[in-house]
Amino acid sequence: MQVGFVLNYLRETITKYKAGYLVLIDPDQYSVSDCIDSAHQAEEAGADALLLGGSFLTTDLQPVAETLKRETRLPIILFPGDSMHLSPHADAILYLSLISGRNANFLIGEQVKAAPRIRQYGIEPIPTGYMLIDSGRQTSVGFMSGTTPLPRGKFDLAWAHALAAEYLGMQLLYLEAGSGAEYPVPDQMIAVVKEHIGIPVLVRWRHKFARNGGSKSRSWRGFHRDRHCNRKQSLPVIDETVRRRRSRIVVSMDFHLTTTVSDDIFCAQC
Repeated sequence: MQVGFVLNYLRETITKYKAGYLVLIDPDQYSVSDCIDSAHQAEEAGADALLLGGSFLTTDLQPVAETLKRETRLPIILFPGDSMHLSPHADAILYLSLISGRNANFLIGEQVKAAPRIRQYGIEPIPTGYMLIDSGRQTSVGFMSGTTPLPRGKFDLAWAHALAAEYLGMQLLYLEAGSGAEYPVPDQMIAVVKEHIGIPVLVRWRHKFARNGGSKSRSWRGFHRDRHCNRKQSLPVIDETVRRRRSRIVVSMDFHLTTTVSDDIFCAQC
């Protein structure tokens, strides 16, 4: 894909539907065949793209990326935990900077190490501000990055960080509470952040939050029917009326890890 194609595609998706749907595939959790099966279901369900990666990988990313590229027509966007999580088979990469923390390695260090290989592989980099929000417990990304999440109730800190990301030239903003979170990113925080910035926002939720009530649950029902994979987990199909709600949010749902959904968002899942 040509440089800038994937980002333009995501923007066009938001312009057309006012929301989007992505699926996050964590190759550390399942076999290659299971990942491909989930990708096929995601494509059938109307997903707009696939995210591939995680905060900590112990398996080889290449077989999954290569097979996904061959087996699906969806854009493959890397969601890296560090500079080693790269593949020439991906179309793009969320070029993440952990702006909620103060660890220089995840603000710029890993990015510098990854840059030459990204150019060599011809992967489209999508500059993305990554904000980790306090979830009530220690999460994988918080532990691996050695950073302190933003407090859940400090909405002013959240939008100030988001605005700084936009001013620094980030093209996307990614909000999440992390794998194993006890609480999701607060609705009010998402709303406040949306009011203060003009770039698309991705929010990762977990299925358990959607099932346990609250506005997340009401939003989840907007994805009006479930499809079941062989792991007894469900994959919602996009309801066009839901996707046309006005918003700049892109929701990231982690299907294999049983992740999220909020209204008015690009939804990613695997």
